Amino acid sequence: MDAGRNPHHPDVRAIDLQRVLEALVDPVRRSILAQLSDAPADIACGGFDLPVSKSTATHHFRVLREAGLIRQYYAGTSRMNALRRDEFEAVFPGLFDAVVIAGRVPQG
Repeated sequence: MDAGRNPHHPDVRAIDLQRVLEALVDPVRRSILAQLSDAPADIACGGFDLPVSKSTATHHFRVLREAGLIRQYYAGTSRMNALRRDEFEAVFPGLFDAVVIAGRVPQG
């Protein structure tokens, strides 16, 4: 992996619950997690069905990455996104699945 090209990923054990909950409050970010959870493989940033602009989506991916919920890496020219489910579950048992389920419930 090219360390200069791939973004920093925090150690999940160093992240506090407040930061995680702040990342999860947004329905777009919960949708990203649900889409990743349902996908058979990692998803490129442009492969998500999101109701926001590319720059806004980039912000949402960064918030999720900094909260320790996703890992991003490059495959060729595509920035790929992967869940950090196992790592996250080791620190916050049950929270990830509860959030993904909540992300599938229609709002309003």
